[in-house]
Amino acid sequence: MNEYFIYDSRLKIKIPKLTKPWNLYSVFIQNSILTEWEKIRGGIPDRIMELEDQINRKQNELNHEEDFLHSCELNEEISELASIINDLWIWFRTTQHLSIEKVHN
Repeated sequence: MNEYFIYDSRLKIKIPKLTKPWNLYSVFIQNSILTEWEKIRGGIPDRIMELEDQINRKQNELNHEEDFLHSCELNEEISELASIINDLWIWFRTTQHLSIEKVHN
């Protein structure tokens, strides 16, 4: 399955890497890809919770920070973590839609 997924170091999960249109893969490969993705996808909420914990710690630190430059750095880090969460939710929902669509065809 490694040929159909690539590790995204920013998101810290494997994401699908399809090199041709979905319908050109055999049904066996489609099912294998979807099975593997469901395993990966199942971990996304846990990954999001980890990132939310990091955001909460940084926000707590920000609430007590008096140095302006360090406050700016913390805000930037919080923004990046929030962006990662957003991207993870997009992956979580997009491929769920793909899976449902393929089951109904």
